[in-house]
Amino acid sequence: MASPLDLEEQEQLDELKHFWKRWGDLITWVLIAVLGGYAAWMGWQSYSAKQATQAAALYDTVERSAIGGDMALLERSVTDIKDKFASTTYAQQAALLAARVYNDKDRKADAKAQLTWVIDKASDEGYQALARLRLAALLVEDKAFDEARKHLSAKTPEAFAPLMADRLGDLAMLQAQSSQAVQHYKNAWKGFEPNAEYRRLVAVKLAALGADPEETPAVESKK
Repeated sequence: MASPLDLEEQEQLDELKHFWKRWGDLITWVLIAVLGGYAAWMGWQSYSAKQATQAAALYDTVERSAIGGDMALLERSVTDIKDKFASTTYAQQAALLAARVYNDKDRKADAKAQLTWVIDKASDEGYQALARLRLAALLVEDKAFDEARKHLSAKTPEAFAPLMADRLGDLAMLQAQSSQAVQHYKNAWKGFEPNAEYRRLVAVKLAALGADPEETPAVESKK
């Protein structure tokens, strides 16, 4: 037979009952919230993994259709991946790939539409910047210089700044704006790593304009 609780044990039991009577509901709801949040997080992880797997499979279809030249399948698969998995990098890569194929097929309007989608919808700023560079090139071909300049002047990740500056220099040259071209090329030259191959190309462009990339503006002395 169990021995009756001594006085100290009874006091501890009473305190525990009092504690749970006062805080029990709150603790229970906190635990429910924590466990619910954990379950939601696990569910989201599972959903994200499933989305990525399905998007990857669909991107594979886009890639195969692009390589095989199956334009009908390319159009369907690109539309599907953008409609169903727009937030994934696979959708952004698919649109960029489709734009390149359309451009090769001389379907400029379709290429521009894909690049515009990436600019407007992509969650990755790097893909957006790449789409701006490619779209600007198409716009330059159409002599839509102002629109091209708008994309090249847009805010982009720092890594893309030298490329944007170089293209702005090319655009200035097309419009016979030599001084602006020199400034853009100098900005590009400064932005590239010292051993970058592209930097040498920019230096050649500056040399053709009679400019030295390392030349600094003269500072007037105060009298």
